[in-house]
Amino acid sequence: MSEFLSGEDVSIVLCGEAGQGIQTVEEILVQAVKLGGYNVFSSKEYMSRIRGGENSTEIRVSSKRVAAYVDRIDILIAISKGAIDHLEERISDNTIIIGDEKTLEDVERNDVIKIPFLKMAAEIGGPIFANIIAAGALCRVLNVDKEIFDECITAMFKRKGEEILQKDLQAGEEGYKIGEDFISSGKFNVKIKKDPKIRDEILLNGTDAVGLGCIAGGLKFMSSYPMTPSTPLQTFIAGHSTEFGMIFEQAEDEIAAINMGLGASYAGARSLVATSGSGFALMSEAVGLSGMIETPIVIYLAQRPGPAVGLPTRTAQEDLNLALYSSPGETPKAIFAPGKFEDALFLTHQAFNLADKYQIPVFILSDQYFADIYYNLPDIDLSSIENKKYIVETHEDYRRYEITANGISPRGIPGYGNGFVVVDSDEHDIEGHITEDLHLRNKMVEKRLKKFEGITKDIIEPELVGSEDYKILVVGWGSTYGTIKEGLNHLGRDEIAFLHFKQVYPLHESTLNYLEKAEMTIIFENNATSQFGNLIKQVTGFEIHEKALKYNGMPFSVEEVTEHLKSFLEMV
Repeated sequence: MSEFLSGEDVSIVLCGEAGQGIQTVEEILVQAVKLGGYNVFSSKEYMSRIRGGENSTEIRVSSKRVAAYVDRIDILIAISKGAIDHLEERISDNTIIIGDEKTLEDVERNDVIKIPFLKMAAEIGGPIFANIIAAGALCRVLNVDKEIFDECITAMFKRKGEEILQKDLQAGEEGYKIGEDFISSGKFNVKIKKDPKIRDEILLNGTDAVGLGCIAGGLKFMSSYPMTPSTPLQTFIAGHSTEFGMIFEQAEDEIAAINMGLGASYAGARSLVATSGSGFALMSEAVGLSGMIETPIVIYLAQRPGPAVGLPTRTAQEDLNLALYSSPGETPKAIFAPGKFEDALFLTHQAFNLADKYQIPVFILSDQYFADIYYNLPDIDLSSIENKKYIVETHEDYRRYEITANGISPRGIPGYGNGFVVVDSDEHDIEGHITEDLHLRNKMVEKRLKKFEGITKDIIEPELVGSEDYKILVVGWGSTYGTIKEGLNHLGRDEIAFLHFKQVYPLHESTLNYLEKAEMTIIFENNATSQFGNLIKQVTGFEIHEKALKYNGMPFSVEEVTEHLKSFLEMV
């Protein structure tokens, strides 16, 4: 039996071809499970195609809060014939495989349960109802009240009309009967504890958390061109634009998108662009424009494997260097990388304030894994949310690039006051007019770079998880947070702590002290060259001792983190 297998933590995986409705089942299950009073987590991996291929969704249901991906599969719902081959490396002797009798007709394994899902669905109205039957069976096994399941079905399918809704409810009823038979068989030992308070908790995905941070941060204008995995944020903002007084513009390309954003920011609107790696490459010149004309912009960079378009629907942490060294010349910037939903909300809010305060581009680095995961969490305390105003009313003698002690010139916008607001992408004088005065050029460069001194005072300190009396320090950033944290919990070693960076540039002044205190340091990154490890060495001179790097397009699993740490500990 797997050391991770527990009746209080069940990992369910649904696998099938694109177009077979896996996402629908996921949405029903995560909602039903949460409303049923259980902690839930889900993640997905999918191929870059509209039909065919093999896609899977993992749903963890647990007595404890979970926010990490595991390799372990306790229950596999095989919707397609290729599901078992696709997930072969994750299937163990403890995995219970459930599927349609025709889909699994060639599979000869003792752990396979063949159910006539398609035949039953056809009797109800068509094969589309097979997934609802399977979802109902799972919810019964998980002891989710039938009323809650029906509530979720009604919420999802009521818009399709009463006839379709009744058939879906009938499919769910049949699924619950199958689930009852599963329980009677004695194969399903699920002992997950219910907590009624969870029903009222928030269920979010990473994209929602960033989107809420945008709203909290006072976003008024977003322009973007669709590109996985940033597109869901664009959909979120567009869907809530009327409610919160925002404008969303789908641009013709990425170059137009970021320049639109800068135009809106020049006019005074807090602005955002969202893209992924090769899309952002087209924006890099405009990052320099933001720095030169000192006009703020927030850039949501949802990472995926490269180079070029790489693996469009997979995950990676490969674009730190791309963000860090984007734009010609030298300009201050800040880069955030949330690892949990609370951080995603507050960091995104902070990104808008920081961009406005220092008149710089600010990045939010996410990735496919973080953008798509779901889990429940309690209400978030928003009492600290405050949007500060940095725009000034101009006077007749206003000069946009006045040289100041802290490098921050008073920022005016057209129409607010009596002054002219002149900007130029070439080097310029204090009024904003183009210049080739080399002496003045030095002063302008020094003025812009002077902002670094202020930015370093606003850096967010990394989070230490575990004892302060550590001997071994694990380092991670961004989306690896939940997986590394759970991996360390499984080890249960008091001498190991985890340092998570939610701001990866500039680095907090405490970074070197944390690293030098440890006898061994270990970093986990989803890239091949340890981009963050190299940045730490460049800034602090400290080289992290051991590196665990994964770059096949999948996130680290809890099991992988644990095994890596065990192997490193054997070296001590």
